[in-house]
Amino acid sequence: MTKKERVNYIIEELENLYPETPIPLDHTDEYTLLIAVLLSAQCTDVRVNKVTPFLFQKANNPFDMIKLSVEEIRAIIRPCGLSPRKSKAIFDLSHLLIDKYNGEVPADMDLLEELPGVGHKTASVVMSQAFGVPAFPVDTHIHRLMYRWNLTNGKNVQQTEKDAKRLFPIEIWNKIHLQIIFYGREYSPSRSPKRAVDYITRTIGRKSEIEKLKD
Repeated sequence: MTKKERVNYIIEELENLYPETPIPLDHTDEYTLLIAVLLSAQCTDVRVNKVTPFLFQKANNPFDMIKLSVEEIRAIIRPCGLSPRKSKAIFDLSHLLIDKYNGEVPADMDLLEELPGVGHKTASVVMSQAFGVPAFPVDTHIHRLMYRWNLTNGKNVQQTEKDAKRLFPIEIWNKIHLQIIFYGREYSPSRSPKRAVDYITRTIGRKSEIEKLKD
């Protein structure tokens, strides 16, 4: 297959598998999504979804969040890991949202990336999933599968994002990035790959990855 044919095959198969793409992180608005995505760094969505109900019961908006101390926030989010850094970021960004944006989350990539604890991937997720702006957040699943499927050289996530945006039509970015994540979790995880079921890699993957599936 040509690269274009492989991309079309991936789009078709993922659409068959995942016609619906619910957002994995539980939230009620832009702010709660922002906090949930921040908490998901080096943590599973499942664990985040167990923690956020307790946090959002106390504070589901920046005005209530700043009434909590950093220590109180940290105690709640500790199961998510990196709690010292994340709790301070949540407290600080909540202050900043109030001071600069009247408590609203800005629908702007650059402004989001200026917020404490918010990197490019987090900003991309918020733009895509909260505001519906085309973006292609690259997490470990997308980075891994884009390489396995020979669509990028795997050098770094920045290059993977560029290649993904170049190869996939912009109108499906917000859906297909979730579809790839779902496929990675279900069919092609990082450790102990499910060799018997990772059929997309078997069909269009780079030769070195196909060889691994034969082991």
